[in-house]
Amino acid sequence: MNEQRVDTATATTAPVSVVVPCYRCADTIAESVASIHAQQRRPAEVLLVDDASGDGTLDALHRMAAAYPSGWVKVVTSPANGGPSQARNLGWKDATQPYIAFLDADDTWLPEKIALQMRELERDPQIALIAHRMAILPRGSTPDPVRAPARLQTIGRRRFLLNNPFPTASVILRRDLPFRFDERFRRVEDFLLWAQIGFSGYRCVKLNQVLAYWHKPTFGASGLSGDLDAMHRAGKEVRQELLRTGMVTRGEHWLARGFGMIRRGRRRVLLMMRTAGAG
Repeated sequence: MNEQRVDTATATTAPVSVVVPCYRCADTIAESVASIHAQQRRPAEVLLVDDASGDGTLDALHRMAAAYPSGWVKVVTSPANGGPSQARNLGWKDATQPYIAFLDADDTWLPEKIALQMRELERDPQIALIAHRMAILPRGSTPDPVRAPARLQTIGRRRFLLNNPFPTASVILRRDLPFRFDERFRRVEDFLLWAQIGFSGYRCVKLNQVLAYWHKPTFGASGLSGDLDAMHRAGKEVRQELLRTGMVTRGEHWLARGFGMIRRGRRRVLLMMRTAGAG
């Protein structure tokens, strides 16, 4: 990483804290933070949360913070490895802005992301959570341009029963919401939080634009999302938790479980096709 200090004086500031959980991410974090810095409306602060990586990640995060003006990038350390839920909650706790955005340490944003989402949040203060579409893009590839118009869709109760409508790196939410990531869950923990917000009656919306990218397949790859069976079990546990806490009815629970089984079968077929193509 180039350790020259970066000038951040050219973009208008957005009242957003960005929380990035970091676990052994020294090779990818620079690109992720650079995509935050490149925003047309730059977030007021970035919180990089080292989840007890135990390698050179923490040193890399401190070098990252030193490369930007003092206080813009803040490094938070977890006392023990607790997974993404704990790391995001630690960042959420230290955040100072009224809105929080989430980015994973191997994903990136397009420059228009924060500006487009903040425009909608400022138009409608009743929005509790706003997200957008994401796509897979190999590193080094050129992303597609954002195409107007940006349309907003309200995400209602039925949509949450189908699957997770909100990729984590697409979400901005209000910091004052009375929910947090459930630290008992290391997989599908994001959907549990979004569902708790949506099923509690808060206004959730989604833009029709791809404004962020994954740089590896979303399943069947390395990392926590790679184990399809574990992801399926976690999804089942999340649905049971929503039923246990009264967020969904028993009928909704079984409907969501049926969709989950269909989704699992489809992913297995796609993974087999991908493996066959690679061979």
